[in-house]
Amino acid sequence: MRDTRIDRAISVCKKVVGTFSNSWNLKRGLADAQNQMKLPEHKLITESPTRWGSRQCMIERFVEQEKAIRHVLGADKKRRHLLPTWQDVDVLESVSKALSPLLEFTDALSGEQVVTISYLKPVLSLFKSEVLAVKSDDTDLTKKIKETILDYLNTKYRDDNVDGLLSVASTLDPRFKNRYNDDDQIMMSTLSSELMAMATQEESDSPGPSTATAQGTTAEGGADGGDDDDTCEPAKKKKSFGSYLKKTVRRESQATAMEKEIKSYLMLPAVDSDVNPLEWWKTQEIRFPRLTKLAKKYLCVPSSSSPSERAFSTGGNIVTCHRASLKPDNVDRLVFLAHNLK
Repeated sequence: MRDTRIDRAISVCKKVVGTFSNSWNLKRGLADAQNQMKLPEHKLITESPTRWGSRQCMIERFVEQEKAIRHVLGADKKRRHLLPTWQDVDVLESVSKALSPLLEFTDALSGEQVVTISYLKPVLSLFKSEVLAVKSDDTDLTKKIKETILDYLNTKYRDDNVDGLLSVASTLDPRFKNRYNDDDQIMMSTLSSELMAMATQEESDSPGPSTATAQGTTAEGGADGGDDDDTCEPAKKKKSFGSYLKKTVRRESQATAMEKEIKSYLMLPAVDSDVNPLEWWKTQEIRFPRLTKLAKKYLCVPSSSSPSERAFSTGGNIVTCHRASLKPDNVDRLVFLAHNLK
């Protein structure tokens, strides 16, 4: 979202914060003003381009200390020109009111504990219903910011394939299940198709009895040292008509068992929102053997790239210019220790 009012207000905020960060006199005057006005004794926050949410933190702290900042700058003739206008303060307050609730959600989604892709659909629903819902006391700029963010999210996740992925992931999460799906029957059929495709893939990957017999015959022929090619060829067994019927009956029984398993899972009450879904599926693997495999497939996807970016940052802190001869295996071990020994 591009708005000249927001660009000007943020520019003024950056100049003021930069001036205070480079002057001990201003910092001392800010502390005295906080004591006089009974404001929280907080330092001003400088925006960092590589730190997510730092601009919002800077704006929020500036709005909190605006009275003390105005008092200090007003008493200094050389820096009085940095005083923000009331229009700038109104713009910063509107921006802070619209973005401050999102900061907590982004911090939670960027964590490393139990934050899978199944979280996205519930969070999007919560954004639309509560967090980014327009309120009566919102300013016009706050409303515009909220509407712009919602339009961006709707456009980003409008694709049918993406929406289907998020729906399946949230359904396989025992904390949410079908709470955020529009049509339960469509989800039932989608899960059944996924399970059937997985079963078919497992059957094709596993060696059949004829393959095992052929391998055994070949091994025996090689052990005997025979040169006759006819002895290595397995005897072809003719298939009866009943074998095709057995396949059909087996598929029908598998489909019925899968449908019962899905219904049994969906009928269970939702678990607490703080429960680790992967640990829950581990305890329920005997009860839902097929759905457990499907849950592992979807719930292993993280909701954001923050964990992997943290791993790269840790690797950059370990492999430096003065420590560039480490072997890859040692780097992997050091990164693992850095993330797990806390």
